Amino acid sequence: MASWDPSQYGLFAAERMRPALDLMARIPLASQRQIVDLGCGPGTVTMLLRRRFADATVTGVDNSEPMLAAARAAAPDCRFEMADLARWSAAAPVDLLYANASLQWLDDHALLFPHLLSQLAPGGTLAAQMPAMHDSPMRRAQSEIAGNGPWADHLRDVRKAGPILTAAQYWDLLRPRAATLDIWETTYIHALGGARGGGPDPIAEWAAGTSLRPFLDKLPPLQRAGFFRAYADAMRIAYTPRPDGTTLLPFRRLFLVATVP
Repeated sequence: MASWDPSQYGLFAAERMRPALDLMARIPLASQRQIVDLGCGPGTVTMLLRRRFADATVTGVDNSEPMLAAARAAAPDCRFEMADLARWSAAAPVDLLYANASLQWLDDHALLFPHLLSQLAPGGTLAAQMPAMHDSPMRRAQSEIAGNGPWADHLRDVRKAGPILTAAQYWDLLRPRAATLDIWETTYIHALGGARGGGPDPIAEWAAGTSLRPFLDKLPPLQRAGFFRAYADAMRIAYTPRPDGTTLLPFRRLFLVATVP
């Protein structure tokens, strides 16, 4: 798994927070007693779940110790545990299982999502959002550049996030198991760089906090710098800065909220 850097991930905190809040707004307001933030990262969203559901016990789960250290500092009144998300099971039935931009890293969603529903208490809710960017220039260029240049041998077996299912496939998978199911997609147009920050290569810096990490982790320092530069050059071509210096990143995400009987 990638080694996560909370400071790099946090460079675009406002943009990353928006879909998390959009997902949270669609969670039913019924009493939530046991909440798990699956793939909690630095704990920013875990803290917001705690504030919204003040009477609940909120547990954050992640497989990165640096992320968990940041989460414990950000949300001291929440619980946190280290776990392999692919093998995680709840110690007791959960009222709300919340997964913000984490499940796309796990394989075999046809088995994963029914398993997650099985961890819910009666009337419980699974709320998840995942990037749907596998056909975007930002993602395609990573594999293309990895296969060329002096770093190719290092990156031959890199483990990256695979494509998620389509909205229709998630519907067919979850609807027979759910009392209610809501699925939607949103494309956010993130305005990066220029006066908004992110440096001269905001697309590459964004990816370095998430999807580019498995590639960067495999490389020695000198090759890491060269690979990042090649990727940043490709991103400036794929996402041409606007006349005011802003770079627009269209970012598509798939959301689903499923409540079990």
